[in-house]
Amino acid sequence: MLKRFGTLSLSTVTALAVAGFAASHANAQGATSPADSLAAQVRLQGFACATPVRATRDHKRSRPDRAAWIIQCGNANYRVLLDPDMAAMIEPLR
Repeated sequence: MLKRFGTLSLSTVTALAVAGFAASHANAQGATSPADSLAAQVRLQGFACATPVRATRDHKRSRPDRAAWIIQCGNANYRVLLDPDMAAMIEPLR
């Protein structure tokens, strides 16, 4: 005999709980690295970044309200300045 929670049966509630746990676990397993996140931002703003290799924080240029990163892609290197609620400032490096 199935207990009812409002209009949902116990089996439905259990299935939803398992699906929620599986989705949160998959998200934790597939967490993106800073290099992947920065590469996505670089590509969104029209620059080429085929394969993100590494991203390192530029502590010299970072401020409390601005994060500065150097991202190395397979085809180019960029300095990325991230300001909250603004587009990233991206500077190609040689």
